[in-house]
Order: sequence, then structure tokens, then C-alpha cells
Amino acid sequence: MAQMRILAAVALAGLAACAPPAPVVAPAHVAAPTPPPPVAAPPDRFVATPASLDDYKRRLAGRIVASNPKAFRDPLPRMMKSIVVLQIRVDSRGNPLRVSVFRSNGYRALELRAVASVIEAQPLPAPPAALLDDANSLSFLETFLFRDDNRFQVRSLVAEPWRTTAASR
Repeated sequence: MAQMRILAAVALAGLAACAPPAPVVAPAHVAAPTPPPPVAAPPDRFVATPASLDDYKRRLAGRIVASNPKAFRDPLPRMMKSIVVLQIRVDSRGNPLRVSVFRSNGYRALELRAVASVIEAQPLPAPPAALLDDANSLSFLETFLFRDDNRFQVRSLVAEPWRTTAASR
């Protein structure tokens, strides 16, 4: 019989060891710890949306027009005297590396004025790094629209230059 009691005690001890532990309840006067505030993820610098080429060209065109008294901001006339397209290459700081005539209708003086207006507008804005090529530069075309009085507008600043209204037809 003594052996039975010993076996029962061992069995009860074994069962007690298998039972889940009783929950620990903090006394009423001890506040439960508050979880730390969530930590914000660090900003990812490489996901930022780069400025577009059109945005850069508008900034550059604004600089050209602001620095040149031969530019105009009036609405475009129906007919242009000359349209000069320049190929412009700038380095990562916005320094012009090359400015050349890509297309023209033959008014040499207006070609030279377009080229000079880019050079005279320095310092040019630096292009966004995302737009730079392997040579760490950016090459693009910009169009200069000349009216009869030889004043010009830069195409990137004109919303829709070729649209005419019904009244102007």
C-alpha cells in the first residue's frame, strides 16, 4: 500500500509537470508595460521619383528666357519667321559642353542668337542625376521659335504652340 501511495504521488507530480503554467497576474498597483511605439522605416533614398526630362527642359528654358531681353512671352503668332532646333549637352553641374544647331531653316543670325542665348544663360540648372548618361552628362534637343521681329520663345515653355482656336482659323 505504501508503494501505491508512492506511485500515485509520482503520477500526480508527473501530471502537474505536464499542465500549463498558471497565468501570472500583476498586482493591481503595478502597471502593465506599454509596448514601445512603432519605429518608422528609414526613407529609401533610391525610390524617389526623378524629375523628367521635360521638367528639366522647362527649368532651363525659364532660365534662358529670364536672362535674355530678346525673348518674348506673348502668345505665339500663327506664322513663325524661323524655327531653330539646338542639340544641347550639359554636364552633371549644368555646364554646357556642346551647343550646336540640329535643324534650321537657314537664318544664320537667328541660329547664332539661339546658341548664344544658351551660353549667356549660365549658370544653367544641374540636371537630375537620374537623367545623366554613362558620360555623366545629358544631351537633349530644344526648339527656339522666332517671330518676325527676331525675338524668340523657347518651345519647352509653350503649353501647346501648334493648337489654333476656331476664331484664329
